[in-house]
Amino acid sequence: MATAVEQSEDPGVETGAPRVRADARRNEDSLLEAAKDIFAESGVDAPAREIASRAGVGVGTLYRRFPSRADLVIAVFKREVDACTAEAETLAQSHAPDEALALWLRRYTRFIATKRGLAQALHSGDPAFQALPDYFRQNFEPALAGLLKAAVAAGAVRAGIDPYDLLRAIGNLASVKGREPEGETPVMVELLIDGLRFRAAPGKA
Repeated sequence: MATAVEQSEDPGVETGAPRVRADARRNEDSLLEAAKDIFAESGVDAPAREIASRAGVGVGTLYRRFPSRADLVIAVFKREVDACTAEAETLAQSHAPDEALALWLRRYTRFIATKRGLAQALHSGDPAFQALPDYFRQNFEPALAGLLKAAVAAGAVRAGIDPYDLLRAIGNLASVKGREPEGETPVMVELLIDGLRFRAAPGKA
């Protein structure tokens, strides 16, 4: 009988642990999504209770996953960077080089608009955030460089474009006071994208 008990208990342990991990992952994803939206709406000082409520979890769950506000801000930032970076490869596999580049630059513009809610924290001088600019560049520069290289090789855009310069240019356009993602910024970004095509020549990667 002992063997039967062991056999009935062990599967519960094995199947229970993955369920707990899956629940924890769902809670974390819900918290990060809620925090992203609320940070964009109200800034990073929004009440923890508001974030937890929108995520559908208790405040205790929020603090267990992210003990400090800095932990939450960093997690939100990295999650958004990772998602935007991953989309570069997805677009490259499913679209022509010039279209993939244009689509990703529009996606990056939306990322910058979302990041406004994090700007105060990211530029606060808090040592907790010192590594984030490097994280930004280490992910976005290679992603954009790959898209640019393919577009140049296809003769769709001009050669000699520095990925970081382009990232900064769009960042400056998207961060001008009074500009909203659905307002003038996309129009200016489209002009910038059109400018990349000026003097394009095939085979000049």
